[in-house]
Amino acid sequence: MSKHKIYTMSVASVYPHYVTKAEKKGRTKAEVDEIIRWLTGYSQEELEAQLENQTDFETFFAEAPQLNPSRTLVKGVICGVRVEDIEEPHMKEIRHLDKLIDELAKGKTMEKILRKNN
Repeated sequence: MSKHKIYTMSVASVYPHYVTKAEKKGRTKAEVDEIIRWLTGYSQEELEAQLENQTDFETFFAEAPQLNPSRTLVKGVICGVRVEDIEEPHMKEIRHLDKLIDELAKGKTMEKILRKNN
């Protein structure tokens, strides 16, 4: 899939996959939402509106109220690429989110996922 195609995909089209991935591992939709809110600064109502409006990833991150400065602590490999080595800003934000959802599915505590006490 080309980078451009990912940016133009709606967050709502991928969101159910995030929730399913989490729920298969005994985690919850509420935890997925908490991660997204932590990363972007959206309130729950704003997040739900973005999903309902079929907002694409590029706009979703561009309009995020407050990207969490601690997101730079998100490191590791996602889809065979080191998150910290991604230079393109929108792709980096998408991969931050992917990595955080992976950590949730792998059983990390919310405290560790949300980079508390770092």
